[in-house]
Amino acid sequence: EKRQGGGLFGGAKKSGRPYVIVMIGINGVGKSTSLAKIAYYLQSNACSPLLAACDTFRSGAVEQLAVHASCLDLPLYHRGYAKDPSAVAKAAIAKAQEDGNDVVLVDTAGRMQNNVPLMKALAKLVTETSPDLVLFVCEALVGNDGMDQLTMFQKALTSGGHSRPIDGIVLTKFDTVSDKVGAALTLTHLTGVPIAFCGTGQKYNHLKPLSVPFVIQSLFS
Repeated sequence: EKRQGGGLFGGAKKSGRPYVIVMIGINGVGKSTSLAKIAYYLQSNACSPLLAACDTFRSGAVEQLAVHASCLDLPLYHRGYAKDPSAVAKAAIAKAQEDGNDVVLVDTAGRMQNNVPLMKALAKLVTETSPDLVLFVCEALVGNDGMDQLTMFQKALTSGGHSRPIDGIVLTKFDTVSDKVGAALTLTHLTGVPIAFCGTGQKYNHLKPLSVPFVIQSLFS
């Protein structure tokens, strides 16, 4: 079994379907690139991912994900634009199950945390797809606004009868923070949501777990 072990990826997938990961976050933080990096990580660990283009709102989003899929030689499921992203995600999961892909990575539209209609649409997608993992993407330099972002996204996913919290954080641009790691620590300490990965550059292999020794050294240097 490819997903044995501890950590965020240690849980068993739901019986009879691929392991589903949904990427969420505000506009412009690097969700699609982070998704591609995680796809590369999984591919390197003997998994067979399918990318699902469920950002049906931003012009160019499907094409951007298609470039990543082509570079990684991975399948992409999309239905273009102006479609219900929840329906696209569910169809992608069914397609992956049919074709033997064991992981589905769902890209979603970026949205500001105070955009109520888009946040409701995100909650609908997460509720209807029942993902195994929900990852919140934000920039490492985000500062206090990151707490507001995470809190509002968490609220959207756990209100209105929903009960699906965020499972982990992906910090982008972590190579630019130098000794400014306090905001990232505050984010995970106050919410209890662990940092799953840190993006450390532009290449697909520039994705690493959070280095505790590096953080400690940065805080005391």
